[in-house]
Amino acid sequence: MKKIRSEDAVGETLCHDLTEINRDGVRSTRFRRGHVFTRDDIPALLDMGKAHIYAWDPAADEVHEEEAALELSGVIGRNIDFSKPAEGKITLTAAADGLFHVNTEALHTINRVPDYTVAVRRNNITVSAGDKLGGLRIVPLVTERENTDAAVRLAEESFPVVEVKPFIPLKTGIIITGGEVFSGRIPDRFEPILRAKLKPFGANILGVKFAPDDTGVITEHIQRFLNLGAEVILLTGGMSVDPDDVTPTAIRRSSTEFLTYGVPMQPGNMFTLAYSGNTVLAGVPAASMKAPVTSFDIFLPRIFAGEDLRGTDFAALGAGGFCMQCDVCRYPVCNFGNL
Repeated sequence: MKKIRSEDAVGETLCHDLTEINRDGVRSTRFRRGHVFTRDDIPALLDMGKAHIYAWDPAADEVHEEEAALELSGVIGRNIDFSKPAEGKITLTAAADGLFHVNTEALHTINRVPDYTVAVRRNNITVSAGDKLGGLRIVPLVTERENTDAAVRLAEESFPVVEVKPFIPLKTGIIITGGEVFSGRIPDRFEPILRAKLKPFGANILGVKFAPDDTGVITEHIQRFLNLGAEVILLTGGMSVDPDDVTPTAIRRSSTEFLTYGVPMQPGNMFTLAYSGNTVLAGVPAASMKAPVTSFDIFLPRIFAGEDLRGTDFAALGAGGFCMQCDVCRYPVCNFGNL
C-alpha cells in the first residue's frame, strides 16, 4: 500500500475501511475498502481529519489483511466454521460436538510467521457446536506475500492444526471390583457416577459386572467384554498400592500394551491405562467417586474421540495437573489438565 495526501487521492483505491464518529458519538463506516475516490470525496476526508489515506499499490507484492486471513483459514482446521473477516480477524467456532484438539507445535510455528496471530482455547477440551474456539488475525493492514505463503504452507503440512473430533459411541463395559461391594456389604456408588460421565459421549454400555478382589475373576470379566466386542472397558476399585488391590494387575495381564499405572495429576494419581488390541482398558481412580473432576475426566473425552494415547500424553500433564479443589468447581474454566 502507499500513503497519499488526501488532496491527491482522486482515482486511488482505498486499502482499508475509514470510520467516523457522528455528533451522537456513534461510529460508522464512511468509506469502505475498495472505494475509488472522486473529487467530491476530498472535503469529507478532510472533515474527518484525514490528511492522508492509504491506497492500494498494485506494484507491491502484498496481501490485504482480510485475504491473508482467509487464505490461512482455508487450510488450518477441520470441523470448524470460520466467520467472514472483519478488520483482519476471523473467528473460529465449533462445527460439531466433540473434542477440540490443537497441534500446539504447528500452531507455535505459524505464530512465528511475521504478521500472523492465531489464538485459540486450550487443547483437549470438550466443546459443543457453535462454541467459540479462537481468532485468526493479521496485525497490519497488509502483509508480504511471502508471509502468507509461508503460513499456508505450514498449515497444509500439519493439517489439521486445529480440529473438533466428534465423539464416537464406543461399546463400553464396566467392571466394579471390591469384596465389600461384591458381597453386598456396602452398596455400590460408582455405577451411577460412571453412567453420568459416559452419557455426554453417547457410550453404548454393554453391561456392568461386579467382582471381588480376585485377579482371576477380574480378568475373566475383561475377557467376556472383549468377546462382546467392547471398545472400552472401565474398571473401578482396587486401584491403590495396598497388597490386596489387584485391579492394576488384572489390567496388566489382560493387556497387549500397558501404558501407565499412575499419572502426575491430583486428584486421580492412580489412573491406569492399557490396550488389549484396540480396546482401551482404563482403571478409574477412586478419587472420581468424590471429586467432580479428576485425571479420568481429562482422558475420557480423548478416549471417546478415538485418540491413540501414548506415554508422553501422561508425563506432559505434570504442569497443570494439580487441582485447586475450589469450593465451587469451575472446570474447564481453570488450569487443571491444561497443556
